[in-house]
Amino acid sequence: MSTISPWFQKSLTLRARSRGSYLITHEIEAGVPEISRYRVGLLTLFIQHTSCALSVNESYDADVRSDMSDAMDRIVVEDKDSAAGLYRHDAEGSDDMPAHIKSALIGVTVTVPITDGKLAFGTWQGIWYLEFRRARGTRTVVATINGELK
Repeated sequence: MSTISPWFQKSLTLRARSRGSYLITHEIEAGVPEISRYRVGLLTLFIQHTSCALSVNESYDADVRSDMSDAMDRIVVEDKDSAAGLYRHDAEGSDDMPAHIKSALIGVTVTVPITDGKLAFGTWQGIWYLEFRRARGTRTVVATINGELK
């Protein structure tokens, strides 16, 4: 008999990375091996920070991640000239407020179905971690599973 309930939760620490878009599917699968105990369910990931994001997107071509980072920088520009006055909030530097805006646009949560103990991605899908700050720091992700055990 399994020792875990249909609900399961744990926190993971992502290693420090500077600004960019990173494929973290394998990191999540290694950090949450409990996924394999579920016949059917949902894995929800929530990143506990306001200047980064999570997404499900292209898992094959790394150029897509680079293009996404570049596109986000074009959509939400950094106010490198404080005289321009694009943002009032710059307590932690010129990339502070743009990071918050990007996080709000992309989101801090992803949910992936679990089927027969595996994440049920479509072709070329994977979990991305998007870091919007230049400064490097670890990030905490809360992983929650709800489902039917095998």
